[in-house]
Amino acid sequence: MARPWRIEFEGALYHLLARGNERRDIVSDDLDRRRLLETLGEAAERFAVEILAYVIMPNHYHLLVRTRQANLSRAMHWLGTTYTQRYNRRHSRSGHLFQGRFKSLLVENDDYLLRLSFYIHRNPLRAGLVSRLADYPWSSYRAYAYGRGAPAWLETGLILARFSGVDPHRSYREMARVYAKEEVRLWEDVRHGMALGTREFVERLRSAHLSGGIEPEKPQQRAVAGSLGVEAYVGRARAFFGWDEGGLKRGRRLRGRAKEERDLVVYWLWNTGWFKNEEIGVPLGLGGSAVSHAVRSMRRRIGSETHLQQKLEALNSQFTI
Repeated sequence: MARPWRIEFEGALYHLLARGNERRDIVSDDLDRRRLLETLGEAAERFAVEILAYVIMPNHYHLLVRTRQANLSRAMHWLGTTYTQRYNRRHSRSGHLFQGRFKSLLVENDDYLLRLSFYIHRNPLRAGLVSRLADYPWSSYRAYAYGRGAPAWLETGLILARFSGVDPHRSYREMARVYAKEEVRLWEDVRHGMALGTREFVERLRSAHLSGGIEPEKPQQRAVAGSLGVEAYVGRARAFFGWDEGGLKRGRRLRGRAKEERDLVVYWLWNTGWFKNEEIGVPLGLGGSAVSHAVRSMRRRIGSETHLQQKLEALNSQFTI
């Protein structure tokens, strides 16, 4: 099973989901639910994690959090392990309680937080557990909608600050009632299964967190790295080398230094593993077989010709991903 790519930094926002093993229940009664909330509060304090919203369902839970430190994986591992130990001890059982690793979506900014909180709080309604959100005691909805029942560790200020009216709680519950129509639109902004936000947000993640290369066991990294498109990378190379845009389309007819630089870019793009030969060739006026030929030629030369190694290093500095 491929490992998920966890991007962690101070001030990061996440939507988190953990399911029961084989989709079985993670709580058996209200005492378990209280125990899970207590453990969540301990995790928030121990790892400096702000819990912005939550819901505990029979076989899974959702969280909306902000990390003050780059420690999401540590915090979630402690939460899952500690609650599992407490649950197993109480119910005289052993083994896993949760299904593999928790799922996470890195959230771009607080523009998405309000909609995510509605989605989280409406879970019991969608599941048919209640007919009114206010009747479900195992979420943070009442704290947002009525200003009561909030655990000491729940942070509601960031989301309620979106309402400038006299009564933010009333505004929140009024919006929550009509939010069902917006849920589909929210998930349209999920990028590569690991981020919720704009394409510009993914580009910032690429620039900040992929400079060290791609780990093969993390396919999300390859998806993020390649999502910019080969044309954009060729455009950067054109600016770096001072190529004439029309000249790139001469393909096989390039000679001398122009051909060498073009083939070096072909080799660099091929070596990333992000693009197919045909994709690399389109903006350069080459077919797939010509790309293969350029790669073979450059592979033979790159190890022994110092000036090519230097140019490749310069390219790497320009192609910051």
